[in-house]
Amino acid sequence: MPSVFGTLEATAGRMVRRDIGRLVAFARGNLEKAARSIAEHPKPHVGIIAGFFVRHAEPPSPETDGLNGLGQLAAGLAEAGIKVTAISDAPCAKAVWAVTEALPHKVALEIVSVSAQSVRQLRRKLEEDETPITHLIAIERCSLGSDGKPHREHGWDISGDTAPLDYLFEDDDWKAPWRTIGIGDGGNEIGMGLLPADIVKNDIPNGALIAARTGADFLIVSGVANWGAYALLAAIAAARPDLAPALLKHFNGKTEHDILEAAVNIGQAIDDSRVDRLGQLQMTIDRLPLEEHVAMVEELAAIVRMRA
Repeated sequence: MPSVFGTLEATAGRMVRRDIGRLVAFARGNLEKAARSIAEHPKPHVGIIAGFFVRHAEPPSPETDGLNGLGQLAAGLAEAGIKVTAISDAPCAKAVWAVTEALPHKVALEIVSVSAQSVRQLRRKLEEDETPITHLIAIERCSLGSDGKPHREHGWDISGDTAPLDYLFEDDDWKAPWRTIGIGDGGNEIGMGLLPADIVKNDIPNGALIAARTGADFLIVSGVANWGAYALLAAIAAARPDLAPALLKHFNGKTEHDILEAAVNIGQAIDDSRVDRLGQLQMTIDRLPLEEHVAMVEELAAIVRMRA
């Protein structure tokens, strides 16, 4: 019988539309390692990065994937008394702010411009904080690719709209003082730099160009990036039964709806952006209706509670 962590990982790693089986297999075991790293820390302070800006949308806005992951993780961690700092860049600021405003507890929010200098200035600020970040999580955040620029799945260069938040994970002359976790579903997100080059090149369209070059201490691959964040929250609860009631207090369909509603209706987050069509304001994530994401939340929560 698989462990609770293995069951959570397999559940969140289900295939949605494209076959990411080899990506999921490579990352297997990282969910438990990432969860225990947070759960076993005496005083964690978790930074959460989200926001994937899409200019090819009506209006140009960040996509919904990543935002609910940030919201659910932040809601659970904050309820358990763990300090949380949400991080994004100016093009995604309104949507990320809207998500943080929908949470049951206030969390810190840091926004950078799209320049490398702005990211490095934030890095210094985070390092010098009285309670420095101990763990940094990126959810569906585009990474610098093989040519040093971030790319959408089509190969489009989005460096004009995307801060290189990679520099909070790694830099030429700097090593992160915090543990890093990357969560994604497509090969071009921060953290995916851990993957062998041939996996992304051969399994993902335009993989040779868009493949992330930025790695992380722990990589979580899931069918929808948000699901990886949900699985991480559930896994932390499994690792800390004493904190599980607080961690999972808001991990339900109502919270999922409220976060997405704030992201779309206030933050103008969009979904379903393709080469042949503009993304739109709609209550979906990765083209899947809200009900499917609520079902994932409920299934992951049930797995933890059944094994408690």
